[in-house]
Amino acid sequence: RKTGKRAHLVVNKTDGQDPDIAASDFYGLGFESTYLIAASHNRGIRSMLEELLPSEEEREAQDRADRYPGIRIGIVGRPNVGKSTLVNRMLGEDRVIVYDMPGTTRDSVYIPFERMDNQYTLIDTAGVRRRKNVSEVVEKFSIIKTLQAIDDAHVVILVIDAREGLVDQDLHLIGFVLDAGRSLVIAVNKWDGMDPDDRAKVKEQVQRRLDFLDYADKHYISALHGSGVGVMYDSVHACYESAMAKWPTNRLTAILQDATAQHQPPLVQGRRIKLRYAHQGGSNPPVIVVHGNQTDALPGAYKRYLENTFRKVLKVNGSPIRFEFRSSENPFANKVSRLTPRQKVKQDNDLKKGRPVRKKARMKSKKR
Repeated sequence: RKTGKRAHLVVNKTDGQDPDIAASDFYGLGFESTYLIAASHNRGIRSMLEELLPSEEEREAQDRADRYPGIRIGIVGRPNVGKSTLVNRMLGEDRVIVYDMPGTTRDSVYIPFERMDNQYTLIDTAGVRRRKNVSEVVEKFSIIKTLQAIDDAHVVILVIDAREGLVDQDLHLIGFVLDAGRSLVIAVNKWDGMDPDDRAKVKEQVQRRLDFLDYADKHYISALHGSGVGVMYDSVHACYESAMAKWPTNRLTAILQDATAQHQPPLVQGRRIKLRYAHQGGSNPPVIVVHGNQTDALPGAYKRYLENTFRKVLKVNGSPIRFEFRSSENPFANKVSRLTPRQKVKQDNDLKKGRPVRKKARMKSKKR
């Protein structure tokens, strides 16, 4: 602590003990992260290394961060919805070509800039049409570059044409963004000049069809005139902070314990699913790894309950949260139980007198 170096606490020899009881004395030391392992049984080593050592994806992300500094903002949407106009408006100058014919932008353009002492990189992408309408090889290449830009971005702004409303292709693009695990901001463009009735219809449609994206901010803007564009920077910063947040293990474990105490996991074949502790497994998107028993049988409804609970407590805005559930290995799974001489004599007497022998005893006898 005097040297200021990053330090992690590793508690060994936790096999055969309750993890919470074993680690209770060590959380008081105040380390940022605490790992419970059993080195002799290779338990907990993998999760510890995954969290401490950078993966190949994290190394690639660091390389991208060196090339394109600051918050990377990807602008995606269908053709001719105003993506390039929005890029020029956010930059404050005409940097990319704007034309009223769809397909003007063919390749993804990375534009670093600075605003109010904050660094950004805007990524202007080509419009993505429905697959059946894509025939040219160049357009297929443009779509591939757009999908790569989504992976490169920290925050994705999906631009929707308010005059045409929310269409199925917009939902497909939202699916691409969520599958990539990127934070999302919805920008409904061309809001100027619409009468109040049409605006009310568009808002109702967006609210109804995007009900599953209640955590994503929605902005109604005019990229041509600049109304509502500056406010989106607040949402971008909130999304970036949520996507890149780091949470200590003890806090995530405390949230998990509170959630399970308020609403216990269900029973599976007469046994209660136990969720013991949680730790963070990655960022952008945030990955929370939950350890326990019988986690494979955890129903989807309970997983959504955990996601909503963690999102509410951690105040995650705009970014999806991914969960990984891992079941602990049974240390006695491969051990053969043998009857003691006294148990063997009792079993032989029961057989001679015609008494029923317990199933467990028969299994032990067979193994012997």
